Amino acid sequence: MNFKALIESNKQRVLTGLAMIAFAAIIAFLDNGLITWAILGVMYLFAFYESMNLFGIKDNKLYVYAIALWLAAYVYPNPDDLIFLVLIISLAIMAYTKQLNYTLLAPFLYPSISMLFMYTLYHDFGMNILLWLIVIVAFTDTGAYFVGKSIGKTPFSPTSPNKTLEGVLGGVMIASTAGFVIGTLFVSAWLALLVSISVSITSVFGDLFESLLKREADVKDSGTLFPGHGGMLDRLDGYLFSAIVMVILLRGLA
Repeated sequence: MNFKALIESNKQRVLTGLAMIAFAAIIAFLDNGLITWAILGVMYLFAFYESMNLFGIKDNKLYVYAIALWLAAYVYPNPDDLIFLVLIISLAIMAYTKQLNYTLLAPFLYPSISMLFMYTLYHDFGMNILLWLIVIVAFTDTGAYFVGKSIGKTPFSPTSPNKTLEGVLGGVMIASTAGFVIGTLFVSAWLALLVSISVSITSVFGDLFESLLKREADVKDSGTLFPGHGGMLDRLDGYLFSAIVMVILLRGLA
């Protein structure tokens, strides 16, 4: 299948993707702390809702906790630290009420931790670094898709039968190259390469983990928010692991 045929066969997916890119470009151009926090917050709540469905949780008070968590993230100097308070409070409540239910922690492990780290990436390092993350993950996903469709033959993982080893390697190589070029504008060359490769590889497994959750829940997509793209988690899956890795690497090595 050639490039033109791939585009034609995925026209809705492409149009939705272009609209999402345009929206992201506007947010990046504005580069306003409150707007970025609010947009990421809306994304978080949609992702939280979808994760609740995937985990089969019906406890609506968790949405109140999620909103409170995101409000606190705006005023607290280290947003990613807040998840530890949530976990401690949750475990304390379980101990007090003598009701041990680890399932209720699941949405605060995924996607809450990741979204706090994504906001931290913007909060601590700025919009340029957040855009760097977006480029790496987007190139990994897009590169893997087109390379896989073109020459992919070897299955990558039973969790996601449509993924091929050739596609994953192609996506990682393309994304690492693009990420390295962009990253050298912000950090040293060796760190730009390390971050780009690490983030790209990690995004593959972020995607794979969400595929596992969907298989366990027996659903094709996490939601229907984006025509041709599925739900919010389907769009964020690659970022939910890689944002954490990027923050850790930049915080420790930059």
